[in-house]
Amino acid sequence: MGRARPARDGELAAMVRFEVLGPLRVWRGESELDLGFPQQRALLALLLVRSGRPVPLGEIVEVLWSGRPPATAANVVRRYAVSLRRLLEPGLPPRTPGRRVLRRGGGYLLAAEPAEVDLLRFRDLVKRGTQQVAAGRPEDAVREFTDALSQWRGTVAQGVPEAARAHPRFAGVNREIVHATVTAADLALGHGGAARILPSVRKALALDPLNESLHARLVLCLAACGAQTDALAAYETVRRRLAADLGVVPGAELGEAHTRVLRRQVRQPGRPVASYARPAQLPPDLTVFSGRAAALAALTEAADAADTAAGVAATVVVGGMPGVGKSALAVRWAHEAAARFPDGQLHVELGGFDPVRRPLDPAEALRGMLVSLGVPAGRLPDTEDALAGLYRDLMAGRRALVVLDDAAGPEQVRRLLPSTPGCLALVTSRQALPALISCGARPLRLEPPSAHEAEELLARRIGAERAAGEPVAVREIAARCGNLPLALAATAARAVGRHHFPLAALAGELRAGSGLDAFPAGVRAAFLRSYQALPPEHAELFRLLSRHPGPRITPASAAALTRRPAVEVHARLGELADGHLLTEEEPARYTLHPLLWSLADELAEEHTAAR
Repeated sequence: MGRARPARDGELAAMVRFEVLGPLRVWRGESELDLGFPQQRALLALLLVRSGRPVPLGEIVEVLWSGRPPATAANVVRRYAVSLRRLLEPGLPPRTPGRRVLRRGGGYLLAAEPAEVDLLRFRDLVKRGTQQVAAGRPEDAVREFTDALSQWRGTVAQGVPEAARAHPRFAGVNREIVHATVTAADLALGHGGAARILPSVRKALALDPLNESLHARLVLCLAACGAQTDALAAYETVRRRLAADLGVVPGAELGEAHTRVLRRQVRQPGRPVASYARPAQLPPDLTVFSGRAAALAALTEAADAADTAAGVAATVVVGGMPGVGKSALAVRWAHEAAARFPDGQLHVELGGFDPVRRPLDPAEALRGMLVSLGVPAGRLPDTEDALAGLYRDLMAGRRALVVLDDAAGPEQVRRLLPSTPGCLALVTSRQALPALISCGARPLRLEPPSAHEAEELLARRIGAERAAGEPVAVREIAARCGNLPLALAATAARAVGRHHFPLAALAGELRAGSGLDAFPAGVRAAFLRSYQALPPEHAELFRLLSRHPGPRITPASAAALTRRPAVEVHARLGELADGHLLTEEEPARYTLHPLLWSLADELAEEHTAAR
């Protein structure tokens, strides 16, 4: 095996992504990096705030130790810089300066492109917005400023010690955000974009709660959105706070905004503010749904936890094999819990494993969700970043449920998750989505129903009286369906369509059939889509598992089938289990559902015949 080619400069640059406009986070590819000690994080945040410019050692020491540095401060800073250099460029040889954290002018500089740093993107978009204003294109300027503000996700450099964040460098970034918000609001008020900028004005007030310019824009934006009463209430709130905290009355700017609202002199070009829309998008509940008491209780427990957790939006990932009833469970619980979410219920069919259509693009999903939240289609931002930012803004302060059905992977859903307390995202997927679990999502693995639940489900679909008349046939049908809801539903539909036939005849057909051929084509297609998504080496292992001599599969026995190292096979078995094509009943002990075994057997035969 040859040596791997070192990454070129362009590839290395594309691998790293920095965020400082909110929680301090860094990714290399899809992996988030551990940024180390608090002071090391503070150094990185300072370098990011000053991206492209050297930061003198004296300023670094002041930020890290707030004027009380140790005698070894310069050496400590150097060690942090070396550690960051290795973190950002892991293949860098020892004592090599690298291309990220550089020594410059007696201090340090972080080299990064605007596309890699959210703050640089923010500044670039603000610059472009200012240019659009100068060119006489205010509507385009509103879009640029809105996109710029979508880069901002909260208090700058969260995760850095508070004493370090109190430094003027970080306060300066907050002032940039406030200034951009005021500029954007003025442009929006003059050109019909108040609804788009209103959430950003609310957020900016968290940075500067007594800023009268911001409060004036809040009052005017509310009025421009048709919320006259809310605008007057906002003015009254800040008037009282100014009196209580500072002993002053509102200044001329805020007073003028109040007068304009009273005289109804604020332009209202569009519909009322988008955030007042309350979508109710849940699909119809299944009247034949039965069982699943434990899974429904687990979802309720997750919702209860979301209610009591301060500042946390909850996400639950319902995973399971194809046809196990994930979507039906999500919809049933969503209907039962709808009253808990008075600000709306969104439902998005992501089509991650749809056998016909392609998986839904995140930007496309966001557009649909924003329209459902009341944003006119003609006012939607152009970029995915801006769409995601507007979505977060509109969800802020809501108690809403978001059902994301049939996710292909974490990146399809990551930007669709609400971040505001009181909201709950319910994601269904054939994948375990460990990337979401590692970020705090709760996993709920849905197994096939018990034999009793499967028989009850069948009875609900074909009729209790008919099922009670042939209990032996009902038991056999459920068993031959592997208790799987998809197979049970398809078989029940056949029984209902042939209502004059005895159930024993249908059981006999399943008994005489060959694997999945005994079921309608939709059952096989649902399983096949999961197989088709596998990498070639995983697909090969899945096929070979049908040749396993017993029900319990171990890495050693699977390795004997594949003639590959047991360690390698063990990893692939785990990934098949993450995709719910296997069940890991005990550590390193796997089983294959009977219908999945039938699929593997058919595919193995086809693969052998094709050679």
